[in-house]
Amino acid sequence: MKNITSDYTFATHYTSIDNLEIAYIKEGKGKQTIVFIHGLSSNADAWSRNIENLKDKYTCVALDLPGFGKSSKVAPAYTPTYYADIVVKLIDKLKLKNVIVAGHSMGGQAAIKLALKHPEKLKKLILIAPAGIEEFNAQQALLMKNAVTADMVSKTTDEQIDRNYQLNFFKLPEEAQTMISDRKRIKQAADFPEYCDAIVKSIAGMLDEPTHAELNLIAVKTLVVFGENDNLIPNRYLNPNLTTNLIGGIAQEKIKNSTLHFVSESGHFVQFEKPTEVNRIITTWLE
Repeated sequence: MKNITSDYTFATHYTSIDNLEIAYIKEGKGKQTIVFIHGLSSNADAWSRNIENLKDKYTCVALDLPGFGKSSKVAPAYTPTYYADIVVKLIDKLKLKNVIVAGHSMGGQAAIKLALKHPEKLKKLILIAPAGIEEFNAQQALLMKNAVTADMVSKTTDEQIDRNYQLNFFKLPEEAQTMISDRKRIKQAADFPEYCDAIVKSIAGMLDEPTHAELNLIAVKTLVVFGENDNLIPNRYLNPNLTTNLIGGIAQEKIKNSTLHFVSESGHFVQFEKPTEVNRIITTWLE
């Protein structure tokens, strides 16, 4: 039993990168290509409500990062830099042109690393509720690492999974039930221990590779979008004096050529909760 993930909204394709199986979605035939990078404990289908609209104008490619979804669950690293390198190799392998990279949450931090390390690979950058803007000191980082263990992830109850997903939204959309059900079913998968390991190592990877000090080095035109009611960024426990508005302001101030949008009545998973608004923001900005 390789995985217990339900079918995605769009057909899944597979390719091999560095001896890993990488699953991805590819829809549309536009001259510009948007490459979507999902967040922690998520997968390519998290972008389905954006792709179904944006594929009319753009080529849309969304991958499952190693460790998640239908891709190989074991990888040599689980860091934003490693994920950025995997995305670059996918861009090269699929011979994608006129690339815009869009990242959500953890995928946003990977997208930042991609823009910093491989600026020649993308024309523009889209950051949706990105990790990597908020700053954590060494003590805070250690607290977060110690708080999340593979054993803890493996023992997450169905009730806790429901609560965790509720935290991602201002108002949980009915369409989110599929991803919630998937997360519960993963517990029965043969590779569930590897999934738990990927979660823990990805959190450590984000903390070990902060990007906040490098934001001013991003050279490409950048769009930043946050839900006004994001409960996850900033971390309310570790940084009680910060707000989502302040984090967005930091991004806008530090990223030279950036545009900032807040979407009302929406949480951390803003692109899934308010796809019409986010798709409009993206399309208008790209035009």
